[in-house]
Amino acid sequence: MWDFSFGKSVGMILRTLPFIVLRLVVYVGIAIAYIFAVGIGAFIGFGLGHLWSSPDAPMGGAFWGGLIGFGVTSALLYLAREYLLYLVKAAHIAVLVEIMDGHPVPAGQTQIGYGADFVKTHFAESSILFGVDQIVKAVLRIIFRTINFFAMFLPIPALQNLLRLAEAVVRMSLTYVDEVILAYLIRTRTANPWQTAEDGLILYAQNYKHFLKNAVWLSIFMWITTILIFVFLLGPVGALVWMFPGHNGGLWAFVLALIFAVALKKALLEPLAIASLMQVFFKTVEGQQPDPEWRARLSQSSAKFRELAQKAAGWMPRPPQNPAKPV
Repeated sequence: MWDFSFGKSVGMILRTLPFIVLRLVVYVGIAIAYIFAVGIGAFIGFGLGHLWSSPDAPMGGAFWGGLIGFGVTSALLYLAREYLLYLVKAAHIAVLVEIMDGHPVPAGQTQIGYGADFVKTHFAESSILFGVDQIVKAVLRIIFRTINFFAMFLPIPALQNLLRLAEAVVRMSLTYVDEVILAYLIRTRTANPWQTAEDGLILYAQNYKHFLKNAVWLSIFMWITTILIFVFLLGPVGALVWMFPGHNGGLWAFVLALIFAVALKKALLEPLAIASLMQVFFKTVEGQQPDPEWRARLSQSSAKFRELAQKAAGWMPRPPQNPAKPV
């Protein structure tokens, strides 16, 4: 059914509890920030609504104030996404790679510093890591379109809705593949992140059926679990949101409970999926070389892949941050 050990993944995650706590603090903190922003915006909008003569103005002001608070928080989170990747995700993946390979890693708070230092050693600038991640995501979408095995069934009307659902599940399963490519960069101690990302994408493409099978199972498991968490949180969050002014408590309860559920998914379930897919990827590509046919195929179909190849060709290695002094 799948090609990874769920028990091994859980064991790897338990050995990185400091990062799990850090992820909980970061992602649950983001969800709490949404509640504060929406609540404060609703109260301000409700108060400003009394300046108008319309009886519905306070309620409308509360809704628009909450919406503005939601938008401002989303914009700030968008601006911080590069540092979330660099300081939280990549450092955690670095420690997971070390644990999977049997290397000793520190415990406690020093584990977070160990992972952060590891990433900084190999990716001196967060913009490099972020740039690699964004191009990898774009190329993965192209790979999916290139190998879209659902297209042959689309002319059959009775199957279209079912196939659209299946395609959505497969697209969703690609969410964690870019993190696995990042783990491949870390594991190889790459000197040229663009070149190693290019090789990792080709290795993924030439083994896509094997990876997709495992990714789809993990994606289904994670989203079913997330929905259950959402249903559980809907009541408590609804009780909290009902204190907001206006008649939109039900809407905001739904939105904010969903944000909390996704936050818990990112904090607790996402590392489990990454650890599982790392097992599959490293075991599958062991001893393989990137296929020149797939390299040509991706280069022909994806401008982003060609950009990745250009960056790899023009890469100049950075000198060490603290070079040893000559004796």
